[in-house]
Parts: sequence; C-alpha cells; structure tokens
Amino acid sequence: MKKKLLSFVLLVLFLVSCSKVPITKRKQINLLPESEMMSMSLTSYREFLSQHPPVNGSSEAGMVKNVGAKISASVTRYMNQNGYAKRVQGYQWEFNLVNSNEANAWCMPGGKVVVYSGLLPITQDESSLAIVMGHEVAHAVARHGNERMSQMMVSTLGGMALDVALSQKSAETRSIFLTAYGAGSALGTLAYSRTHETEADKLGLIFAAMAGYDPQKAIVFWERMASKGGAKPPELLSTHPSDQTRIKNLKEFMPTALSYYHPGTK
Repeated sequence: MKKKLLSFVLLVLFLVSCSKVPITKRKQINLLPESEMMSMSLTSYREFLSQHPPVNGSSEAGMVKNVGAKISASVTRYMNQNGYAKRVQGYQWEFNLVNSNEANAWCMPGGKVVVYSGLLPITQDESSLAIVMGHEVAHAVARHGNERMSQMMVSTLGGMALDVALSQKSAETRSIFLTAYGAGSALGTLAYSRTHETEADKLGLIFAAMAGYDPQKAIVFWERMASKGGAKPPELLSTHPSDQTRIKNLKEFMPTALSYYHPGTK
C-alpha cells in the first residue's frame, strides 16, 4: 500500500513539476522552487569565496570576467528569443577566478561562476575557455542541479511534502544540495548524469557561438584532452561521456551550433 501511495505521489509531482530542457526538449522534473535553489547556491558560493579569495587585477582574472560577460549576454539573448526568459529570471551573474591547481569550473543557479586557475593551462586560449564556461553555465540554465536534487530528495525523503522537507528537514535538504553539486554519484544515476553532460555540451556550444566564439574550438579542446591519455574509468562508470563519444556528439551537433556563430561579434 505504501509503495502504491509513493508511486502516486511521485506521479503527481512529475505532472505538476515537469518542464522541458531548452534545445533537447527532454522532459525533466524540478521539485524545488528556483528561488530556493538560488538561495542555497548563494550561501554556498559565499562560503566558498571566503575560503578561496578571488584573484583580482590579473590578466587571467580579466579574461574570465570578459568571457563570462559575453556568455551571460548570449544566454539572456537566447532565452528571450526562444521563450525561456523565466529560466534566467533573477540571475545576477558573477565570474571569479580562484587560485587552485585543480582543473575545474562550475556555475550555480543564479549565475555564480567560478573558474579554477588550474584549468587555464588546459584551455590555453580565450575561445576554449568560453567553450568550458558555456558548458558550465548551461548546466545551471538547464536546471540540472534542481533535477538531480529532486531525484535525490525523492529517494531520500520519499513522498514528504516539499514545504516540510525544506523547513523541518533543512539539514537533510542542505546535505542533498551539497551532494548534488559534488563529484560523488551512485551508479544508478550515472547514465542520467551523462545525459546532463551531453545537454550542457549542446547548449554551451550555442551560448559560446552566440557570444562570438568559434564552436569548432570545442573539438580541438576535447581532442587535446583525449591526447593527454592517462587512466580513466570505463564510460559505463563515468558521469561524463568518454572523450571519443563527446567528440562524436559535438561533431554531429556542430552544424546547428555554427548556425548561431557570426565571426567578429566578440
């Protein structure tokens, strides 16, 4: 009986919380209000920067902010032109470079973007950096974090009412938020994470192209990443597509991305 009730609750939640991802039109379930996601994101973002002060005044920090401004402008333009303006409503974009040997970058709901200095030797130039930043911004715009959290909340808190989960289970909700934006993931959700990665690749290419960056740089970048070699987990056990699969998918999508590219608009 309990299983049937939970299944019914999940079906109702899916019907009332279902939306479509831009470009791919894949249906997704987002249980949490974006205002709540932005609030949790802002708290985590401020905590992170308090421990990792942003780099200021360097040419690299200036490049991150410059690329970010162009990418965010293209995001707003694309969303407005395609009926998705509400997706970025309330976004207050910030782009910061922090000192870290880790090759990483991320964007939280609300437009808070951080690039680690360890990424720059790999991207090597502004266009490749735009490809990576466009990808990370796409995760936030596509609400992948909300979707991942929604799945985790259902599996962790069951059919509990959302307002109860957010108020009486705030510690658990906070923990789920941090896990959703972490590197760890259960095997059962890995295929879904790869779907997110592929969607972010496609959206990110369009955002970079509209910002005036050649989307074909993505092929060069990932081929360079693939040439580095090293031990990697099998694709089945990875949250990211293999380099070969990613490059294949990017090449297939490239004609669409190039239709948004107008050289000289940077």
